[in-house]
Amino acid sequence: MAVDHSTQDTALREPVTDPGERAVLLSSASGSRHDAVMARHHRAPLEKTDVTVVLVGNRSSLRIVDIKPRVLDRKPVSDGALLVYTPAGGEVDTIELSADLDEPAPRFATGKDPDTSYFRKKQIDLKRGERVTLSMSVKGTAAYYEFDLLVTVLAEDQTEQITIKGPDNNPFRVTGIADAYRTYYTLSPLRGWQPTSRNQACVIERKIQESKGC
Repeated sequence: MAVDHSTQDTALREPVTDPGERAVLLSSASGSRHDAVMARHHRAPLEKTDVTVVLVGNRSSLRIVDIKPRVLDRKPVSDGALLVYTPAGGEVDTIELSADLDEPAPRFATGKDPDTSYFRKKQIDLKRGERVTLSMSVKGTAAYYEFDLLVTVLAEDQTEQITIKGPDNNPFRVTGIADAYRTYYTLSPLRGWQPTSRNQACVIERKIQESKGC
């Protein structure tokens, strides 16, 4: 399981005001130290979290019957801080499956058939040692969400449920865009983050500019 935060705009629930944490945020400290600060402030990608899951068969026969995102918590959108990544050129990898947490019963579907649950039509069979990689895009624009993935498997004629959690055994997160943020940051040339104005953040990030965030 992996979540790629490297190219996504991120919101924090509270501003980073502790001097020590702020120093880490603004510096070129190691990724783990940055990640620890982000985790304490409940970092959540804006509007979409991309999750890569690798499923590995660990029995003679294993069938993935269903995978569903399960909402664990729902709160107003995060507005503590906005961290804006400078957009990069090039095409984005195609997302195979997507789900929308704003829906009453979120389920994964494909872009070609967004109105039908992917696992209603197809199941995944794995033999021992076989693996399949799923790229999942989980959207949420109406609120801040914490969620995990609930996997239903059939093994040896018995149905089991497995929970997939996010990094460091924490929930996955995603948040909608706030009307305004209490603080704004952009990437620093020195690899850390640097404070910026709301107007400059909006100029850099078209998504925010076109939304209620600017």
